[in-house]
Formats: sequence, structure tokens, C-alpha cells
Amino acid sequence: MENADGVRSPYRSVADWIEDTGTELLTRRREEAEAIFRKIGITFAVYGEGGDPERLIPFDLIPRVFAASEWSVLENGIRQRARALNAFLYDIYHRGEIIKAGIVPGELVYQNAAYLPQMVGFSPPGRVYSQIVGIDIVRTGPDKFQVLEDNCRTPSGVSYMLENREIMTRMFPDIFTGGPVRSVDHYPDELLRTLMEVAPAACTGEPTVVLLTPGSLNSAYYEHSFLADLMGIELVEPKDLFVDDARVWMRTTHGPKQVDVIYRRIDDDYLDPLTFRPDSLLGIPGLFDAYRAGYVNICSAPGAGVADDKAIYIYVPEMIRFYLREEPILENIQTFQCGRKDECKYVLENIDDLVVKEVHGSGGYGMLIGPKSTKAEIEAYRQRILADPGNFIAQPTLNLSTAPTLHEREISGRHVDFRPFCLVGKTIRLVPGGLTRVALQPGSLVVNSSQGGGVKDTWVLRE
Repeated sequence: MENADGVRSPYRSVADWIEDTGTELLTRRREEAEAIFRKIGITFAVYGEGGDPERLIPFDLIPRVFAASEWSVLENGIRQRARALNAFLYDIYHRGEIIKAGIVPGELVYQNAAYLPQMVGFSPPGRVYSQIVGIDIVRTGPDKFQVLEDNCRTPSGVSYMLENREIMTRMFPDIFTGGPVRSVDHYPDELLRTLMEVAPAACTGEPTVVLLTPGSLNSAYYEHSFLADLMGIELVEPKDLFVDDARVWMRTTHGPKQVDVIYRRIDDDYLDPLTFRPDSLLGIPGLFDAYRAGYVNICSAPGAGVADDKAIYIYVPEMIRFYLREEPILENIQTFQCGRKDECKYVLENIDDLVVKEVHGSGGYGMLIGPKSTKAEIEAYRQRILADPGNFIAQPTLNLSTAPTLHEREISGRHVDFRPFCLVGKTIRLVPGGLTRVALQPGSLVVNSSQGGGVKDTWVLRE
């Protein structure tokens, strides 16, 4: 609902705050925020492009705001989707009922690079495969939210959700002291509680939880260390762990300590050189056997990446109907599979007006935005599709919603998306907020940090 001046009701207090503060002070505060981010090391790495790989993600001080009623719809839809995705992962590694029913084509699952035959017949604790589900959502109308993609392996960005709020609280404390914005500060506690809930049955005492990182050169290392610190658990590298007698142990100054739950931020292929890539220098020999024996849980489960696939995404609404016997609360974006001959024909004939993505792509790479591309770029991409149609999907160029953004001392609308983080253990938890990413260039639809996008604090208002 808009007021007479065109400001939507949830943004009324923000508009008043901006008017009282002024763009000059907001600009100075933004510069201060970025200096703080740099000082404490909140950067991400982009390698292979020359120069300094350590970059700040630009931070915009003007928040993204959801009314309580909007959040209620989003929360219910996100929870529903997380339940269905975990049910799907259990099914495809057991009876495959959704494939037998003719709903999801078997080749999309069993020929998927993320599908792990080693997981067939094995059930992780609580049948939870993805304990942290990141759902990317866009607003496409005044009261319409749609899902852009699902992230079931290791969705990143939650450190920015927390640090953005910390910076805003530090710079504008009056807004949050007894104000209308709901807190996200309890996310680390909720994450730890979730991880402890999915400890293996062999764990009889309080579970020992660790966060497994590839090391300080990883692009998300800041987030790894940040989350481990907030949860009060050990941040470990593969060299810190070893397997003995089918159990995983952590090297400590007091001797070996058994590990029950591993929140891993290492890809499947590199987890265990005895089971997956034998040339992995990051793997822990014997880890997968310890996992299958029920002495340790790996979160998220190996093989959960099947549910991230953009070709699988198309079928999530049907998963909800099949497994939950419910109608989807959040819609998908209309999506065309180039692996289907008739849909590929449509995509090739209308490529100028579509967004085309690699099925396994991420980070905004390997994507074509038809209306923003040159004829040469479109023709080159057309040849890629013809060479391997099944590797691509296409979607309409969306009329994404915009949010007010401070850019070069002026406030104007920029396209945004939203990634909430849903935690799945014995119960499903969702803090009222998430990561809002913003396309800082005028007219741009690409919000990924690796492609020049920025971030905002996300406010969910109380009733």
C-alpha cells in the first residue's frame, strides 16, 4: 500500500529517517561503515582477475523493509520449500517415488554431476540433508514474491546479514532501541542449536560441533571464522581432523577429541580422497566411512547439491504437491528447459528477450541477459546452447522490484533480491531477515557481489 506521496507503508519511517538525516550524513556514515568492514576484514576474494583480490562488498545504508504481513507469507513459503527439498533428497537416494510417478525425469537426477551413488540407501540423522537452505526470492509485483533459485549445499552470505545489522545498530542506535525492527542477532544460536539437533545417534552426550573450512585462501573464509566464533565452536581445517576406528577426531593441545557434527564449507568432491577425488589435498581420509557408519554427521549432506540444480528447480512446486500434499505458497519464475526440444526452439527464437543461465552456474557467471547483450554475445551464446542444450535454462527478463539506494549522494531505485536462511533440524527455524543484494548500476539486474552488486540491511517490522 502506498501513501499519497508514493511511499509504501513499510517505508514510511525510513523515508522520514532519510529526510531527517540528509544524504550528506548518510554518505559519510556509509564511508565509515566501509572503513569498518575493511578494518575488521569483511572482504571476499575474486581470483584470476589481476590486482588486489580482496574486495569489499559495497554496503548501502538504506534498508530493505518488509511489513509483518509480507514476512508472514515469505516465512510460510520458505519453510514449506525447505521441507519439500529435504523430502526430495531423501526420496532420490531411496525409492525414487517422484521419478517413478513421472514427475521428475530420472536423467535429471541420476545423470546429475551432484548426484552421489555412495549416498544411496543411507539416511542422515533426522532424514535432514540440507540443514541450511538459502532461498533466493524476488518481488515481481506489489503483493507477489517468486523464487529465483534454491541453495541447499552451503549457501553463503549470512555473515553480511549479521554484520549489516551490527553496523546499522552502531551508527543509528535510536532506530533499534525498542523500535519496530525485529532482531536477527540470535541466528548463530539457532544455527548451533540446529547442528546439535542433527548429531548422530551414537553421540550420547553434548555434541561436539566444528566448522570445516578449506582455509584462509577461500573466498568465504571471513564468514567461516565469523560464524565459528559466534557459535563458540572450533574452526578447523582438514589437517586438524583425522579418522580412527570409524570415528572422527580433532587434534587439540589436550589430545584427540571426538567430533560429532561437521558443518562443512568444502565441496563434496574434496571431502574424502578415499571415496571421492583421490587427488584432493583438502580431504580427510576415511571421513565418508565414518559418516556412513553413523559416528559423525556432515552438514549439509554429501549429494545435497542435486536440489541446487536449476533444471531440478523447475519441479519444486510439484515436489510440494507430491510430498506435502499442499499447494505452493511461493511461485517459481517461469522457466524453460533447453533440454526439451520445443522449449529450446522457443528460447533460441526469443533469446533477445530472455535471461539464459547454465544449469550448474552460480555467482552471476555464465549468464546471458538478452536485452542487455550485443548481437555478437547473443550469437556466441546461441552456439553454446546448440552444442549442449541440456546445460541451459531460460527465464523471462523480470520486472524486478527496486529499493531506494544511496548512490553518489543521490537516492534512486535499484533492483534487489533477497536470500533468507532457513535452518532445518528437529524443527525448522527462520530468523526474521536475510541477505538483501542490490544491483548498484542503474538498470542492472545482476546483484551478485562477484559482478559488482552490493548489500543492504533487511528489516522485518513488528505488527
